[in-house]
Amino acid sequence: MKTKSMDMTLTRGLMKNMCLFILPLMLTGILQLLYTASDLIVCGLFGSEHSSGAISSTNSLINLIVNLFIGLSIGANVLMARCYGAKDAEKGQRVVYTAMALSAILGVAVGVVGSVCAKYFLQWLNTPQEYIGLSIKYLTIYFIGVPFTIIYNFGSALLRAVGDTRKPFYFLTASGVVNVLLNLLFVVVFRLDVPGVAIATSVSQFVAAALVVADLLLKKTGFFRFKVKEIRIYGKEALEIVRIGLPAGLQSVLFSVSNVMIQKSINDLCRIYGPALGDGNGASSSLEGFVYTAMNSCAQGAVTFASANYGAKNKKNILRSILYALILVLAVWFVLSGVILLLDRRLLGLYVKDSDAVKWGRQRLWIILCTYFMCGFMDTFAFALRSIGYSVLPTVISTCGACGFRLIWIFALFPIDYFHNLKWLAISYPISWALTCAVHAVCFFVLFRKLKFPESEKAEPPQESEESA
Repeated sequence: MKTKSMDMTLTRGLMKNMCLFILPLMLTGILQLLYTASDLIVCGLFGSEHSSGAISSTNSLINLIVNLFIGLSIGANVLMARCYGAKDAEKGQRVVYTAMALSAILGVAVGVVGSVCAKYFLQWLNTPQEYIGLSIKYLTIYFIGVPFTIIYNFGSALLRAVGDTRKPFYFLTASGVVNVLLNLLFVVVFRLDVPGVAIATSVSQFVAAALVVADLLLKKTGFFRFKVKEIRIYGKEALEIVRIGLPAGLQSVLFSVSNVMIQKSINDLCRIYGPALGDGNGASSSLEGFVYTAMNSCAQGAVTFASANYGAKNKKNILRSILYALILVLAVWFVLSGVILLLDRRLLGLYVKDSDAVKWGRQRLWIILCTYFMCGFMDTFAFALRSIGYSVLPTVISTCGACGFRLIWIFALFPIDYFHNLKWLAISYPISWALTCAVHAVCFFVLFRKLKFPESEKAEPPQESEESA
């Protein structure tokens, strides 16, 4: 069944519509980061000593385990956007059912494994004794809420694929308010410290998932005629989601592997310089996350718009989508990084009280934020390759260029006395971004030039013009 009344906002007026699309997506991502930030800030101000460091020490491990499955949501996003661009509502309906079924199954699997193995993961990372008891409690409780996180990410990916970024933002706003209020209740009033923060996070994740599922249930037309009793996995659509999304998930996992090894190196430095280094590193990482999320929203905008135009077989609009995304990445990086660096001491002071921790945080923050635009460009070109049908290539490039380089850095250079410090660990990031971005960009432009759509196959006439964009 083909729908004829669909508003093709993803294939016309690109710059304006990309901005309208990206802004709620960006705010949604920032709200997700505020979950962790509020955890760190509330614990830093009202919790026990090093409670914020205990939470920060779990981040790389959480990303390692969860990102593989969240990466699959990119496959659902790309596939749905192609259906939307091609006006194929029948296939889009099968994608909805398949994506939501996969999210439930995978979410439960990740939650069980993470909860059971939390202690052993943290011991392997050589987590400092000042942190490990609280870190185990946080990680175990956090993974109980992971199924809701994955369900929300799949559901919101489907909504974004058809141009709806506002509802995911509204849903996350509601759950974010719940998270902050429960943080204050459990930590300030009930004195539950880190476990209270973990409980608040899990409850808020449930709220977000419940809202996105309820929204799908209420839709009665188009791509979203969703009924729980009819949910099932369609083999062809499941394979397509996995084919597109699994490489993206593996790329995230491989990045997380390198970040886990860096966290292990941070833990080793904490034994030399004290836990203040870990506290400052965690505070800096949290602030950097806001810039990364904003830039990554632009990259996700690129993959959604480029995938829709790939479905509509409009080659010029694919290129425009990528170029506009790069411009937006640069603008976002310049504004947000500038503001954070101007207020660096004050912002770091929200997370940590120790002046030594602030000093360590500033050392990392300046190295990362001054070069962060390269990470945004790298993500945009990786998503661009996926939007034109190359799922494995960007994973291979990222594995060799970013992850492989960082691992070589850690095992070959970090043990040398001159490089055995936080500054040189941080410097490994921008070097890896620059190398990987350059290769992604070359591959994209070479493969894009080879991309051809016969005139007879176009889903719609090419009405896009520079003026309308």
